[in-house]
Amino acid sequence: MAEKLTLEMVTPYKKILSQEVDEITAPGSLGELGLLPGHTPLLTTLKIGELAYRQGSNTFKVAVNWGYLEVGDDKVTILVDTAEKADEIDLERAKAALGRAEQALKSLSQEDVNYAVMEAALQRALVRIQVAGRR
Repeated sequence: MAEKLTLEMVTPYKKILSQEVDEITAPGSLGELGLLPGHTPLLTTLKIGELAYRQGSNTFKVAVNWGYLEVGDDKVTILVDTAEKADEIDLERAKAALGRAEQALKSLSQEDVNYAVMEAALQRALVRIQVAGRR
């Protein structure tokens, strides 16, 4: 069994990271996933949330926005719509996005076609603020 996991994270726009890590925690669609070396092969979907990975005693956070996670042979491949490392998040921009989403949701009914879009924008903004606060 390997002592490390190879973590590859990609968006449609760029490779976010390629690292050897000790542990990964990801926001799975059905609940949080914990991954260690030797994990059984797996393919699952991810939801908007905070992904964390540990290298030694250091833990790093990434805000992710929907995607897929695959585990196989101690390699974890993550394909997501967007991903932002904690130190790359513009906190003021995230707070402004949160305010816009909250304001929009106040004026929409749950039956409105834009309600789900604004609800997702709200979730993304909250996760970005949470991750940025853990730098």
